[in-house]
Amino acid sequence: MKKVVVIGSGFAGLSAASFMAQAGWEVTVVEKHPIPGGRARKFLAKGFSFDMGPSWYWMPDVFERFFKSFGKLPSDYYSLKRLDPSYRIFFRDSVMDIPANFLKLKELFEKTSPGSALQLERFLEEAAFKYDVGINKLVHKPGRKLTEFVDTDLAKGILKLDVFTSMKKHIRKYFNHPKLIQLLEFPVLFLGALPENIPALYSLMNYADIKLGTWYPAGGMYEVVNGMYKLCEELGVQFSFNYNVSELLLEKNQITAVKAVNTLTKLEEVKLFQADVVIGAADYHFIETVLLPEKFRSYSNKYWNSRVMAPSCLLYYVGINKKLKNVLHHSLFFDVDFDEHAREIYQQPKWPVEPLFYVSATSVTDELVAPKGMENLFFLIPIASGLTGDTEELRDQYFEKILRRFEERIGENIKENIIYRKSYAVKDFVNDYNAFKGNAYGLANTLMQTAIFKPGLKSKKIKNLFYTGQLTVPGPGVPPSLISGEVVAKEVVKEFKN
Repeated sequence: MKKVVVIGSGFAGLSAASFMAQAGWEVTVVEKHPIPGGRARKFLAKGFSFDMGPSWYWMPDVFERFFKSFGKLPSDYYSLKRLDPSYRIFFRDSVMDIPANFLKLKELFEKTSPGSALQLERFLEEAAFKYDVGINKLVHKPGRKLTEFVDTDLAKGILKLDVFTSMKKHIRKYFNHPKLIQLLEFPVLFLGALPENIPALYSLMNYADIKLGTWYPAGGMYEVVNGMYKLCEELGVQFSFNYNVSELLLEKNQITAVKAVNTLTKLEEVKLFQADVVIGAADYHFIETVLLPEKFRSYSNKYWNSRVMAPSCLLYYVGINKKLKNVLHHSLFFDVDFDEHAREIYQQPKWPVEPLFYVSATSVTDELVAPKGMENLFFLIPIASGLTGDTEELRDQYFEKILRRFEERIGENIKENIIYRKSYAVKDFVNDYNAFKGNAYGLANTLMQTAIFKPGLKSKKIKNLFYTGQLTVPGPGVPPSLISGEVVAKEVVKEFKN
């Protein structure tokens, strides 16, 4: 039986491991942390359960497709609830709740800007086509050669896919009200670039948001990780937790074993994992530049430094000892200048002066993630990748800044009710995940960093080294990571079938 070692157990790593085991391979996942999940880990503190990373469950069909590949359903592992309202947006002068019901959403659009309900239907009709082609065809391409995209359906619909028009221009073709524009531009922030630099193809994200809905897995996003982990175990995947990969052992241009050091023992305990193939589901740049000798690297430092990175994040996990009256599960605070904050992330990277931010309050939906009568809050400020000066003092300053705005907008004071707080930012992404430039979301999905223009899923120099995750195809986000694992597994199986 052929052996594959998967480095890292985030969504992409768990997905790749599942598909490799299904194909009959002996699969070992090596993970530096004590639990699976990577950036989607969770932790417990003072009775609060915090998801550390992803907090939005979008594109439920992608999760259904994943589990269906193994004869399973998501409901075999976790239960889902559709959120309604999907989320709340705080503007400077008003608050907008986004209803899950499409008829109610059209009413909201029409009330905000007469004539926009019909425009929304037209906009989403195009977005539905893009979603169908994008999610069912494009993102499943391994991005190894141009001929993959010689497809009759793709050729027929290439103009409708709008790959050469920007999201900014596309949205303004239909809408002119600033609040509706911000609402429709918000989902592309998950893709890590400004709307003027994201292809209009990604209005498929608006279709996912509006038509497919925002969901919540009971217990938190980590329940999805746990479900995928259980599936891996059912398929016979072996896990080695608390082992940090330190070297890839090579003979000529082939990896023979993966060397890893135990992260718990004071004495250096080393394990060698024999491998016919290695799938890197950890940070691509780290594997390339730290685990491999220079002559075996596919990409130069100059290449990596020229990449357009998606943002990093400044995060706060906060527990308060009271319930809040005016908070939804998801809230977006667009009550300051969006353009200025965007410039500070993408054009002139620096710590933002007055940032937009996002708050998740899972305890509004799920009473089990916080002690009774208390609230679990997760604050996120998007910031530029690669920033220096990440200090505790700076984190404290930003927390005070956004806490004041949060309290003003919800009409309640919480500062005196905080009984737990932990921050997480650039240096933590580097220390915990070896994240290139401390990024949180990988590479920005600009046109020139899409498909064949991304770092390849197979090493150019080593015949049995493959990659999966947010720095390769198809890109950032939880659903793309599930797909990334499937895509790389199929490529491995195809190349090593004999």
